[in-house]
Amino acid sequence: MSSLYLRDDLEPDAVGDSVTITGAEARHAVTVGRTRVGEMLSIGNGRGLIVTGEVTTAAPGELTISADRVQRVDAASPRLVLVQALAKGDRDELAVQAATELGVDAVIPWAASRSISRWDAAKAAKGRDRWATIAREATKQSIRPWATEVRELSTTKQLATLAASVRMLLLEPTAELALTEIDLQTSMQHPADADIVIVVGPEGGIAPAELEALGAAGAQAVRLGAAVLRTSTAGPAALAVLNARLGRW
Repeated sequence: MSSLYLRDDLEPDAVGDSVTITGAEARHAVTVGRTRVGEMLSIGNGRGLIVTGEVTTAAPGELTISADRVQRVDAASPRLVLVQALAKGDRDELAVQAATELGVDAVIPWAASRSISRWDAAKAAKGRDRWATIAREATKQSIRPWATEVRELSTTKQLATLAASVRMLLLEPTAELALTEIDLQTSMQHPADADIVIVVGPEGGIAPAELEALGAAGAQAVRLGAAVLRTSTAGPAALAVLNARLGRW
């Protein structure tokens, strides 16, 4: 199986062209991934372009392939977005990793009222960078043409504003409607290509006041099943359901 490495400035290339990565990405491929001349490898830009070919140069600071295949993949529509509440330990990071592997298009960190973990201004920048690194590595591991975007830390008020322009679904174990039952084409008042935003609460769940505020803004509460899932599991589970229902799996 081909491995994927990212070069953000990669532009469309033709079959037969040479494509090179340098710096940390090349060092990782050669020293950690033990990539050697003659092996197959893919280089992408995280925006739908993947070039696959045979390695012709494999040095710690530079790796080059000869393009055998150039693949351009359109962005998914509708986009799937995960709003992940900050959680203790590494549970929120585990959710970001799994969600990226499952095809989420964007992740929004959420400072929910019941979040034990808190990000001040300095920690918010560091935390977002950490999530972006996790998402980038998961994008490469799963060989995804489109990299997952990690957005700025959001408040509940900001989520309520966002709800007006997307199809927002709140994962709530007590909701009457199951995620498998909603009409993804006509649910809510938005067009079929509007982003589908899954909101996952922290360890204690989404607080009643937050459910009320987001519901008033147009969000819809849905449940996954009879079991109550961890905050690290709920989002990826919902994404799996949506992938199947949207015909992506």
